[in-house]
Amino acid sequence: MSPSVRRVRVLVTDGDSRSALAVVRSLGRRGYTVVTSGERRRCIAAASRYSTNFIQYPSPAREPDAFVATVMESVSSRHIDILIPTTDVTTLLLTRHRARLPAGCALPFSTFEAISEASDKARLVDLAQKLGVPVPGTTVIASSAELALHAGRMRYPLVIKPARSRVLIGTGWVACGVRYAGSEKELLAITAGLLPEMFPLLLQERITGEGVGVFACYDRGNPVAFFSHRRLREKPPSGGVSVLSESAPLDPDALKLATRLLDALSWHGVAMVEFKRDNRDGSLRLMEINARFWGSLQLAIDSGVDFPALLADLARQEPVSAPSDYKVGVRNRWLLGDLDVLISVMRSRRLSLNLPTGFPSRLGLLVEFMRFWQPDLHYDVLRLEDPMPGIVEFAQWLSIS
Repeated sequence: MSPSVRRVRVLVTDGDSRSALAVVRSLGRRGYTVVTSGERRRCIAAASRYSTNFIQYPSPAREPDAFVATVMESVSSRHIDILIPTTDVTTLLLTRHRARLPAGCALPFSTFEAISEASDKARLVDLAQKLGVPVPGTTVIASSAELALHAGRMRYPLVIKPARSRVLIGTGWVACGVRYAGSEKELLAITAGLLPEMFPLLLQERITGEGVGVFACYDRGNPVAFFSHRRLREKPPSGGVSVLSESAPLDPDALKLATRLLDALSWHGVAMVEFKRDNRDGSLRLMEINARFWGSLQLAIDSGVDFPALLADLARQEPVSAPSDYKVGVRNRWLLGDLDVLISVMRSRRLSLNLPTGFPSRLGLLVEFMRFWQPDLHYDVLRLEDPMPGIVEFAQWLSIS
């Protein structure tokens, strides 16, 4: 452990996220002094043995100005050297107010403008088309009045995708989820209550196929490291957050398209570029770019690509020693997320879950769930050498189940 590293103080936000926990563990093991922050004191990252202190802040979604003020004051008073947000809202807010950071504190992420362009799916579709990156058939709808005009002309089923995953309404941020419509009637019913701030809206053809992700770290427009995994189970099962994933070789076509996008954005820091492989012809179609750490970050670390450590090296302007390769076939499991999947499948009718092709039967899923020990299987929250986050997460799960 380098004495200079031990003196570096890192503040990690969003202490209830699994990606924050992965960052805390990674940098804590390397000797950094890690301070965790979040909306509530009892959160999984703060429970880690590698978290030296905790800062509670107002809700970034409901009180964005108060959140930014609290973080900026804490960075100054605690002499923080590196600030690492781990969710969409905190990343957007803190990069937008980067100029308020005291001298000497690094925020190793792209500019607010680049992150905004990558996070806005309408702008991203436009950029991808200019760069020759394939996207699903897309109609961008600017208002509810325009939606009414187009609804009868669309081909169904389709995906209803707000341009942004989070939008600022008044003084707070609101989540905007992806929905599916099988008919004009369903489309109009789903979108009937949308607020004006939730536009523009993307109506996209539904692509059926496996997800292909490229995870990247960039240094001021130059690629440093890449990683890929495949999702074995997701929550919900129709597609969402990975609950069981496996490190996989980089898909050369996905890597080429991802670097084309990130190069054009002069990217800095981490990003996840997500595609789907169309079952009809095997082609890749761009889904989105996440301009932050991802939920299955721990899998990349366990496989040999320690993205938090690379990001910290960039922040310190140290030479970055990226691995030339990583181990394929390593598995990462979010146990409580996987349990949620099992419960939903057992409780619900199979058709109502919109399950992907090849999803196991109830009995098959139960057998798969009970396979707790396998070669190269790791648990992202549950760790024997750092047990408290798992205990805190289980207590939280029991309180809301």
